[in-house]
Amino acid sequence: MENADIKPLEILYQDAYLVAINKPSGLLVHKSPIDKHETRFALQEVRDQIGQYVYPIHRLDKPTSGVLLFALSKEVAQNMSEAFRENEVKKEYITIVRGYVDEEGLIDHPLKQMLDTKAEKKLGITKEEQDATTIYTRLATVELPYAVSRYPVARYSLVRLYPQTGRKHQLRRHMKHIHHHMIGDTKHGRGEHNKLFREKFGLDRLLLHAHRISFVHPIDQKSIVINACLDDTFHQLFEDFGWGEHIVSH
Repeated sequence: MENADIKPLEILYQDAYLVAINKPSGLLVHKSPIDKHETRFALQEVRDQIGQYVYPIHRLDKPTSGVLLFALSKEVAQNMSEAFRENEVKKEYITIVRGYVDEEGLIDHPLKQMLDTKAEKKLGITKEEQDATTIYTRLATVELPYAVSRYPVARYSLVRLYPQTGRKHQLRRHMKHIHHHMIGDTKHGRGEHNKLFREKFGLDRLLLHAHRISFVHPIDQKSIVINACLDDTFHQLFEDFGWGEHIVSH
């Protein structure tokens, strides 16, 4: 049977207007010219799973896991997309980064729009800088007895991120900007740290998880909070580092 080995997606929330899933790392939201070889897409799998057409509202990068919201009508999709653009949807992410970050901070660093295709780059299309801000809080730290680069030990932080704007790769680029690159980030990260996690912990994904979103429902105006549990990769690292699961909840 076709796709019999594909595990059903975890549905976090569903009503007559919206459906939210816990997107696994490595799953595209929809077809992309950058990943032409991919055959699995969250949009299609959610549609098949609930037997109803769904409309994309926002996106998560392919390697990012966590809360992904779809609408069940074009009108609701437009309404919610506008809410995302206007920062009326509050988002919280969990990540692990190199080094010990400050206990809390604000990153206010404009980001140039990223070109989506090689064709755009060949045409010499440039994109303007856009305002971009991210609030962060440190949840935990760990020191590992492995030499990395010129340091005798390796230090890492568990961080909660609150993006205040929605730029492409914003969180990954902002953590790079303050020199606390995300682990597993092959585009904006640090190869020596990615290699350490790959060799010591078998890591093959970006450690970025969309942990929670909250918003006012577009139809009944109720406050909605949707949480997505961390996946097995995060659970194993928490165990390895002696971090309790309670540190990511509040």
